[in-house]
Amino acid sequence: MTKTKRTPAGEHLTRAILDFFRLNSGLLTAGDRLVEELGLTSARWQILGAITAAERPQPVAWIARDLGAYRQNVQRIVNDLAEEGLVSFESNPHHRRAQLVVLTNKGKQAFDAAMSLQAPWVNRLSEGLTVEEIEAAHRVLMRLQENLDDMTDNDMSA
Repeated sequence: MTKTKRTPAGEHLTRAILDFFRLNSGLLTAGDRLVEELGLTSARWQILGAITAAERPQPVAWIARDLGAYRQNVQRIVNDLAEEGLVSFESNPHHRRAQLVVLTNKGKQAFDAAMSLQAPWVNRLSEGLTVEEIEAAHRVLMRLQENLDDMTDNDMSA
């Protein structure tokens, strides 16, 4: 059996992916520390952000899709947020069982407080980088996401 070798780009991307994993872990840990005094975690903050960014209330499945997360994981966190009064559920006129998730005033205040902490943190994190470098990195990440989505779509249709 012949072993497929990585292309030079594949070799470099493999090393970058390992660094992305480490960076992701560090970002989640830093995010947890940043918002822990607000009673949030990175995951809760991320979901509050997705709800805030949506143009209108959405069901959990749509929030999960937008985050690229598993619906069951998002549902668990949304249920926790609801227990703490940060979100509430409204009936969905388009689907009887898929309730809409709505940010409460308490949830908006928590999200706004988290974002107030995030601004100086992200400014410090970006020190030493130019806007052009950050934009180039963002383009690469988005292209990788497109390629991954295409591979996933093709695997599902096979």
